[in-house]
Amino acid sequence: MRKLVFAINMSLDGCVDHTKFYPDEETFAYFTQLTRDADTFLYGRKTYELMVPYWPDVAKEDPSDEFAQAFDAVDKIVVFSKSLDSAEDKKTTIVRTGLKDEVLKLKQQQGKNIFTGGVNLAAQMAELGLIDEYHLVVLPIVVGEGVRLFEGINLQEKLQLKLVESTVFKSGAVILRYVK
Repeated sequence: MRKLVFAINMSLDGCVDHTKFYPDEETFAYFTQLTRDADTFLYGRKTYELMVPYWPDVAKEDPSDEFAQAFDAVDKIVVFSKSLDSAEDKKTTIVRTGLKDEVLKLKQQQGKNIFTGGVNLAAQMAELGLIDEYHLVVLPIVVGEGVRLFEGINLQEKLQLKLVESTVFKSGAVILRYVK
């Protein structure tokens, strides 16, 4: 069974608003490797619209951008959205219902990891117990405002995770990898 891996950058105070900070080279390298280890991305509409067509366009314009190249090489993007009218590319499928069933079906297929990021969809998948690994990249900054990780999440029971790896970058960013 394939793993569903969730990864996100966040500030020390839990802010996950991508407009409040920018990851450094080490962090980008980490996300590049996570991207290479996956062949399917799951996004909600907002995250999809941030990522596509931006990163595929960067991949075309700058062959030396490793993250853009890794992103562009992914086989499939599944977007869970009731409001998105059409996909930006032929790799993208829009799913309007059945989050749990669709994710479970994808996990049963052959392939590499399934990767997700963003806030709202990840919270829904956490509520449903679908995420197998959590990669929290904590940046050494306090922003004091913005969207918080899993703000308003509605769990049926506590989600007990096990810390299996921690890495400290030169910048002071810390990667915490948890599994269910």
